[in-house]
Amino acid sequence: MLKRYFSSSRIMSKSLKDIALASNFKPASRLGDKDLNPHTLVAKYAVRGKIPTMAEQLKGTLQSDPDALPFDKIIFSNIGNPQQLGQKPITFYRQVLSLIEYPDLLENEKAKEIFPQDAMDRAREIMQNLSSVGAYSHSKGVKYFRDTVARFIEDRDGYPADPEQIYLTAGASTAVSYLLSLLADGPKTGFLIPIPQYPLYTASLALNNATVLPYYLKESDNWSVSASEIEDSIVESKEKGIIPRCIVLINPGNPTGAVLSEDAIAEIVDVAAKHGLVIIADEVYQENIYEGEFVSVRKVLKKLQELNPSKYENTQLASLHSTSKGMIGECGQRGGYMELIGFDDSVIQQVIKLASISLCPPVVGQALISLMVNPPHENHPSHGIFHNEKWGIYKQLKERSHNLFLAFNKMEGISCQEPQGAMYCFPSLTLSERAQAEARREGMEPDEFYCVKLLENTGICTVPGSGFGQVPGTWHLRTTFLAPGSEWIEEWAKFHQRFMDAYRN
Repeated sequence: MLKRYFSSSRIMSKSLKDIALASNFKPASRLGDKDLNPHTLVAKYAVRGKIPTMAEQLKGTLQSDPDALPFDKIIFSNIGNPQQLGQKPITFYRQVLSLIEYPDLLENEKAKEIFPQDAMDRAREIMQNLSSVGAYSHSKGVKYFRDTVARFIEDRDGYPADPEQIYLTAGASTAVSYLLSLLADGPKTGFLIPIPQYPLYTASLALNNATVLPYYLKESDNWSVSASEIEDSIVESKEKGIIPRCIVLINPGNPTGAVLSEDAIAEIVDVAAKHGLVIIADEVYQENIYEGEFVSVRKVLKKLQELNPSKYENTQLASLHSTSKGMIGECGQRGGYMELIGFDDSVIQQVIKLASISLCPPVVGQALISLMVNPPHENHPSHGIFHNEKWGIYKQLKERSHNLFLAFNKMEGISCQEPQGAMYCFPSLTLSERAQAEARREGMEPDEFYCVKLLENTGICTVPGSGFGQVPGTWHLRTTFLAPGSEWIEEWAKFHQRFMDAYRN
């Protein structure tokens, strides 16, 4: 019986040539965008949108013909990507990563001539807690790394942290995706988002078919937050039948560079406790502080819970951090973490499920998180170089932020709040009626039109404020201050004057 089956199967099988040459059907058409998830189509991410795409095309043109354009390079100021703009990696971090990527080096006698002892000791300690960086880890991340993060949080805030509440992620962006996909329940679910905001949030909410509830930051008061503005947004949304579910705080601000005070944070936590809002504290720029002091939302919540335990006992907080920003600037390594406080166990189990679906975050990124939060100590061989590198980067960033701020405020029709933190300036543009009309004639918002002309004439790639949200009738752009030197700023100033002259009313 089996012989007959296998024999007939061989007889009836067709060759590849037979299949290819058969013409018994008309091929079905390919999918078009009308066949796709409509929520994907409406999602927008301006940081890597139209203008950065144009910049990549111009970069290709320069590679083919260096004399084809009125500039010789593209300056990618559209995204906080420090090492793309020449920032060097921190030596100690890369030494340890090299050793855990190729642990046989630890047994090589010549390694001692290249690597300092504390880098080798740290690599050995890491390797004792995982089998290989090429193996999957626990979905929440390697326990040893989470323990290290917990100690960092406790030292920073003065309150104990539980490593079981810490989830290592592939950058903070993955944590945002987990949280928003978990909390979004259709268009009747509202998320309070600061405007201007980092477009990851509005894009993720579009993907999840949830509703953005904007609360506008006050530009004239250095982009401050108003608790009453948030309350108004909550009341207005409820009148429309939308249930506020979550509030996002970005501190230091992206794109604004503003740093929230402890009192401002406390007012927002109070609103969240009153209305049962989950707080997402996006704190990835916490080391990029040039004026003022960083205070974590977690620390403020813990203080409030001490003062009035019953009032804040149900407050739910997700705090995010990353290896992409600060002085470390390791964007491509995809290291991040989130700490969850106050969530019901049934919710936690769903977070674990989401993490499990992705198996685990990159293990090298996990290791980098542990290095970021536990750098060389003062009595260790690498401390001197580490200290000089870190604070050298910090001083450069602070100086560049101030220089760009001063330059903007000298340009006609531009005003800019001085960044207190982060990596960006977000200047306001006053554009003539003629410039606005020309922009709309070309199918663009006025700030997008300005950014396109800036790119085409100088090679400087920025992001229009319309990609971040802004008060209607105002125009802005976001630029990093990561690029070294002053020549690019001078070229910008020259372009700006030509632009203003060309479009005078």
